[in-house]
Amino acid sequence: MSRILMSLVALLLALYLILCAALFVFQRSLIYFPQSGAVDSAQSRMTLTMPDANIRVSVREHSGARALIYFGGNAEDVSRNLPAFAEAFPDYAIYLLHYRGFGGSGGSPSEEAIARDALALFDQVFARHPQVALIGRSLGSGVAVRLASQRPVTRLILVTPFNSLVELAVEHYPWVPVKWLLKEHFESGRYAAHIRVPTLLLAASDDEVVPRASTERLLHSFPDGVATLEVVKDSAHNSISERPQYLQSMKEMLNR
Repeated sequence: MSRILMSLVALLLALYLILCAALFVFQRSLIYFPQSGAVDSAQSRMTLTMPDANIRVSVREHSGARALIYFGGNAEDVSRNLPAFAEAFPDYAIYLLHYRGFGGSGGSPSEEAIARDALALFDQVFARHPQVALIGRSLGSGVAVRLASQRPVTRLILVTPFNSLVELAVEHYPWVPVKWLLKEHFESGRYAAHIRVPTLLLAASDDEVVPRASTERLLHSFPDGVATLEVVKDSAHNSISERPQYLQSMKEMLNR
């Protein structure tokens, strides 16, 4: 091999290693895309006080036993769901968690920090409402599954869910050793095995982000008879919530 060719190979290898190092260091900025809160008023917000940050929660207060906690996607302003959810689920108190760095929440997002915030929110809500259902969308499906494996939820709804963030990363970036680099794993399938409450998985028919195979692997991770899968027709990863079946399927699950 000529000296020029060897030098070129060494240069390409160095550039590849630099790229991998950059992805490792800055990966969370490639996973989380903080959004501000659009639907915001003193009546529609509460603060969850954590030891290291104050976390914003958009709320629709309602007396009674039932409550709904929602965990959104990685680039979602969850407060935008408040009007539609308030109308669709009139008998539920509604709590929409703004991840760290999103919608006025302090701190920086990470899988473990969000998991701690979700547990704290559930415990606070559960003290007032003994029947708590969870909805998690996209990245939030990983948050919801983990929480449901640790707390006594009544129903679990997962929208465009995946089996593992590592699996998705391998599929989208096959040229990067993501299994070694990725800090955020969101291993939903591992937590699903411990869930016993009725669970609905809503998949988009034309999801360009989460392959159907990943959602089906998650489905089969649940114990037999616990989870069902519905496919929302003529929908993509981000447009699924625009279809009538989206809220209708949720209402049917929550009213079982």
